[in-house]
Amino acid sequence: MTPLQQILQHKIVAILRGFDASDVINIATALHEGGIRLIEVTMNSDDALPLIKKLSNEFENKMLVGAGTVLTVRDARAAIDAGAKFVISPMLDLEVIKITKDNAVVSIPGAYTPTEIYTAFKTGADIIKIFPAQSPDYLKQVLAPLNQVLLMPTGGIDINNIEAYQRAGASAFGIGSSLVNSKEKVDESNLQNITAKAKRFVEAIK
Repeated sequence: MTPLQQILQHKIVAILRGFDASDVINIATALHEGGIRLIEVTMNSDDALPLIKKLSNEFENKMLVGAGTVLTVRDARAAIDAGAKFVISPMLDLEVIKITKDNAVVSIPGAYTPTEIYTAFKTGADIIKIFPAQSPDYLKQVLAPLNQVLLMPTGGIDINNIEAYQRAGASAFGIGSSLVNSKEKVDESNLQNITAKAKRFVEAIK
C-alpha cells in the first residue's frame, strides 16, 4: 500500500506540536493502541527532525510519519531526508509542492479559497489541507464543482463534528489538541486518555 493509500484508508492524522521529545514515543504508542496510524510532527516543534527520524524507525510498518508546518523548500527537503512520508503546510507554496512530489512524498499543502485549492491540485498536490476549517458546509460547497479534489479539514475538528465533516466529503482529517494536547501533563493517566480518545475518533468515522 502506498503512503497516499494509507492516508486515505486511515484518514486521521494526529498532529504533534510542542511536546517534550522524551514524551513523544509514549504518546505515539498510546495513539497506535487507539487505532491511529498517521502522525504529523510539526516543524516548529523542538527537535522536529530527530523526532521524525526516531518515530519513523520506531514505528516502521506500524505508523506513517510525516512533517507539518512545512513553510519552505529547505524545510521540505530536511523533513524528507529525516524520513517524512508526507509533507503538510498551513499555506500554499508551489515550490514546496514541487520538491515534495519530486521526491515521491505525499504533498498536502494548505489552502482555503477555491482558486487556491484548484491551483494546489493542478500543481500536483495529493490532498489539500483546508485550513482553517470553518464548517462542514464549506467543504460541501467547495466539492460541488471540485469533486475531483481530496480535502483534509484541519483546525477545530473534534469528536462532535468529525462525522459531519466526513458526510460533507472530507477524505482525511488533521486533528491536534482535541486528540493530543501539549498543555496536558504526559503521565500514565494522560496516555490512557489519549488511547481512549483515539478509539472514539477512529470509531466515529467507520
